[in-house]
Amino acid sequence: MEKEIVMNNFWKDRNVLVTGATGLLGGWVAKKLYDAGANVVCLIRDEVPHSELVRSGLIAKVTIVKGDICSQGLMERVLGEHEINIVMHLAAQAIVGIANRNPITTFEANIQGTWSVLEASRRSPLVKSIVVASSDKAYGDQKILPYYEDTPLQGLHPYDVSKSCADLITHSYAHTYDLPAVITRCGNFYGGGDLNWNRIVPGTIRSILNGEKPIIRSDGKFTRDYLYVEDGATAYMMLAEELIKNPSLKGEAFNISNEQPITVIELVEKILAEMSSPLEPVIMNEASNEIREQYLDATKFKTKLDWVPEFNLEEGLKQTINWYKNFLDKFPLSIFNIFAGVLVKH
Repeated sequence: MEKEIVMNNFWKDRNVLVTGATGLLGGWVAKKLYDAGANVVCLIRDEVPHSELVRSGLIAKVTIVKGDICSQGLMERVLGEHEINIVMHLAAQAIVGIANRNPITTFEANIQGTWSVLEASRRSPLVKSIVVASSDKAYGDQKILPYYEDTPLQGLHPYDVSKSCADLITHSYAHTYDLPAVITRCGNFYGGGDLNWNRIVPGTIRSILNGEKPIIRSDGKFTRDYLYVEDGATAYMMLAEELIKNPSLKGEAFNISNEQPITVIELVEKILAEMSSPLEPVIMNEASNEIREQYLDATKFKTKLDWVPEFNLEEGLKQTINWYKNFLDKFPLSIFNIFAGVLVKH
């Protein structure tokens, strides 16, 4: 069972826009907002029938707007007609491999999509809090680890650059136009509802359940932060609330992490052990244009918002494995042999 997180009455009847609601984080943010009493509006581009938003039945309880995040007119209409107070901007093309193959669509979604949301928010007097999802990838490849919030943003490859740019654009709107926007830089999210099977956690779990050896695209020694999605959703809500209470936070960036960096091979071994599987992973050593080591220092966020993650890595993996066992038991595995990029929606 998931841990209960007690929320206050802050969110009751707040009008909140969530972009990217069919994605992993977006689905959980929308769920927690709804449970806290918010009036949730979800902007989606395509229908994703097996997303958590749909699977949980939440799609019937929130307002759905279909459209492209890059449409300035659409964004202004959504914010105006639905009288949005808080914006959770989570929509993105989030897969590094897809970004390498399709840089233009990645730049459009991640950069133009961000300025579209911010410009529409600037024109909407009711918007009082905006949380923009950047990434630890925005820092690029650094010699000194962990990343701190004042570490330079120096993305090099398409996905990294798209996040560096979106991050800087948000800074610009906050400081030039006094826009109440803050930036989150998180590590790799994992948890139930991630249908991008080329990501290491869902891909490994699915392989094991299918009796197949899990595939590691890299040499297994790449080091990352992994943040359980429910902790991430709670952190985003805390930050949006704090920004309204303390407007001086506008323009600031916050690293959010459980500060437990781990190599890919170690993560896969933890999943194998938790699932009592004797399978051995296949190491392809084919990764390219990816940062080898990255992890975050989250002292600023933990201190300013008194945040402590509810789940450590082991607890989060147990929750995630159980979710996929239940989910994949209901649907043939063959249904989900879908290229991951199809499921990254705005």
